[in-house]
Amino acid sequence: MLFALFIIALFYVGLYGVIAIRIGFNFDIIAVMALVLFILASFSTLTVTIDESYLRIKFGYGIFRKKFLLKEIVSAKTVKNHWYYGWGIRLWLWPYMWVYNVSGFNAVEIITKSGKIYRIGTDVPSELESALKLYINT
Repeated sequence: MLFALFIIALFYVGLYGVIAIRIGFNFDIIAVMALVLFILASFSTLTVTIDESYLRIKFGYGIFRKKFLLKEIVSAKTVKNHWYYGWGIRLWLWPYMWVYNVSGFNAVEIITKSGKIYRIGTDVPSELESALKLYINT
């Protein structure tokens, strides 16, 4: 899916480049457009995985990623994000927390031993919560 979007974006950027040569557009605009498309593709999906030691989250094709040590997580609960929390990677100051989300409002809030709060957006919050609670309770 991302590869197809990237190919389509390259086609349009290339087509725009050919038009730009003919009518004298600035190539800086093309570079900015390509950068914006690259960033949009980077935040198109959020993959959450749990292995024996870590909870890992990865945006898009993996440029933006984060991992949490499972033994550092003290609680996990299903929550609903407010619409104004937005999408992407966000830092909220009241309450102080990090939000990782690409779509929708469902999330799992985790609290670490150091007291840091993170919200991870997911389409299946109950499954992620129950999987995390298995590791928390052992």
